[in-house]
Amino acid sequence: MLQYQIDRVDHQVADDRSQTGIFLIGPLERGHATTLGNSLRRVLMGGLEGSAVTAVRISGVNHEYATIPGVREDVLDILLNCKALTVNSRSSELEIGRLVITGPAEVKARDLQFSSQVQIVDVDRPIATVQSGHSLELELHVERGVGYRPVDRKNEDTSAIDLLQIDAVFMPVNKVNFTIDETAVSEGGSNRERLRMEVVTDGSMTPDDAIAEAANQLIELFQPLATVTMVEEIPQEPEPTAEAQIPLEELNLSVRAYNCLKRAQVNSVSDLMGFSYEDLLEIKNFGSKSADEVIEALERIGISIPQSRTSA
Repeated sequence: MLQYQIDRVDHQVADDRSQTGIFLIGPLERGHATTLGNSLRRVLMGGLEGSAVTAVRISGVNHEYATIPGVREDVLDILLNCKALTVNSRSSELEIGRLVITGPAEVKARDLQFSSQVQIVDVDRPIATVQSGHSLELELHVERGVGYRPVDRKNEDTSAIDLLQIDAVFMPVNKVNFTIDETAVSEGGSNRERLRMEVVTDGSMTPDDAIAEAANQLIELFQPLATVTMVEEIPQEPEPTAEAQIPLEELNLSVRAYNCLKRAQVNSVSDLMGFSYEDLLEIKNFGSKSADEVIEALERIGISIPQSRTSA
């Protein structure tokens, strides 16, 4: 098996704390770079678990089209700002963050108070602007999940009328690009390939961890196929019918036909079912009259045999 190596050639952290990592993977057999790149990209973009704000409660507000006295932004703007927050929750349970602030104040993400299980990545992200003499009280719900989860209005909890649900984007990876470069020619004359992958995360996960988790998911997906053992089913012969188990004596054949069949090791109807009309004629001293007699006896109990071997 061809061994390859993975090199991270670049790592950058942007002002919004998003991270970009560039990886070189190779050398690979021809065609393997495309297979590897497509598989990793699909899992990176839609299969990794992440955290997101899923609901917001604002004191004195019960719908998203309201305004808050003394706050420059309306409720819809505040919800969009909360939705854009990048958070990393290490808990599988619902985490709740709170904020109580009195103006004048520029409310930012760092003002939110969460438990130690939740980390706010972009602490400088603005949330609202509160004027002097006014206050703002918020409650944010953070959950973990996979992919994109829209608000389900049908199953929304109507008892919590002031809890404003938000479409949640749990995807920690924002962008994945890959290109394929041909590298040196091997001793056998075949071209080797090198995969160049660019992974951009929202900062809640490093590109290195994203690549590792995507690879582990693919391993779990393919591992059962590596241990598949195909067991060939042996077809079971059908159980003989009651008619097939009838002994030869009960067919009431003539003595000549009976003796000829006995000499041919035919002892029951099931033995006769393996014969055709041509086979009966080939039995020693067994003529067409005896063959017709056997066929008539079998037809009386609902059994027929073919005329020739080819029609069997």
